[in-house]
Amino acid sequence: MKKEIRVVGAIIKSDNKILCAQRGPGKSLAYLWEFPGGKIEAGETEKEALEREIREELLCKIDVKDKVTTTRYEYDFGFVNLTTFECDLLEGEPSLTEHVAVKWLSVEELMTLDWAPADIPAIDILMGAKTI
Repeated sequence: MKKEIRVVGAIIKSDNKILCAQRGPGKSLAYLWEFPGGKIEAGETEKEALEREIREELLCKIDVKDKVTTTRYEYDFGFVNLTTFECDLLEGEPSLTEHVAVKWLSVEELMTLDWAPADIPAIDILMGAKTI
């Protein structure tokens, strides 16, 4: 039986752009783009996990806002249950500690990147809403 992995992703907004992060080599889904975030640790809420992950991965502070969606995607290594949230960047500039690149893109530009499959439903919602 495949393992269930609970993760959170941050749709970080600044100046009408959204932060996109490219996964590094040697990781699963290497070089695909994602909304930054990570696994929810035991005892953490989704919001706490997301704030911690962004602090650790990007050295930034965010304000977690509304939930966008939760999607479940089957990868070869397990089932990923990804919950994404709209977030505002409060402090810092994204630093590359885990990712190989970041880009700030408009909603209309998001699909120009090669995304991890679990992130695509959130992009579809953003493109339909265009509220970012």
